[in-house]
Amino acid sequence: MTIFDLQKRVAFITGGNGGIGLGMAKGLASAGATVVIAGRNKAKAQSALSELHALGAPAEFVELDVLNEASCQQAIQRAVERFGRLDILVNNAGTTVRAQPQDLTAQDWHLVMNTNLTGAFLCSQAAYPHMVRAGAGKIINIGSMMSVFASSYAAPYAASKGGIVQMAKAMAVAWAKDNIQVNTILPGWIDTELTRKAREEVDGLHDKVLARTPARRWGNPDDFAGIAVFLAAPASNFITGAAIAVDGGYSVQA
Repeated sequence: MTIFDLQKRVAFITGGNGGIGLGMAKGLASAGATVVIAGRNKAKAQSALSELHALGAPAEFVELDVLNEASCQQAIQRAVERFGRLDILVNNAGTTVRAQPQDLTAQDWHLVMNTNLTGAFLCSQAAYPHMVRAGAGKIINIGSMMSVFASSYAAPYAASKGGIVQMAKAMAVAWAKDNIQVNTILPGWIDTELTRKAREEVDGLHDKVLARTPARRWGNPDDFAGIAVFLAAPASNFITGAAIAVDGGYSVQA
């Protein structure tokens, strides 16, 4: 196996039916991985599967609700039963509620925290024994620039994404003995369904992002194919607990 070869590897991607998740799924598939995309939207998943099959990749969809512990366990178990193993987990499912802190409800807070952080924890727990059985594993969490910076309208989102970085570090330490590497990707401003809605709700956001980003563009989901392959492949076997920005330079420009 070459350092970027994912032949005979099985990847499970939450929220893999669109946006950054699909961009990563396509990258993993191109490197030879079998891809399982997991989520709630079956219709959206069929479109994603068509793109993956066009790459010649074995790919399937399983239903998953990351808010439900049993669903996390069952979805990963179904993937293992179908393909015989699990080597790569991408915790990508996420949501947000944009409002000032004083206007958020407890329900808003719990929805975002449970989707973004608790869901990633539950899926990681579910994946762990299968990776131990395989003798190795890669867990890739999706954080955010909000893991580092703050925004007045994103308190629960920022809390969840800051938490996912620290959770990944703890898991990296705990599971290093099992040859499981746990890392986090910090996307900058990426053109997705979620951020298109943000541009509608936050005045001037588009121009502010362009002004601060040295690359002078928004990212797109395909920008995550390479980092996904790197963190899933043997090339990153001595990298764990890291948080890597993929943001066109946004985080390094004042």
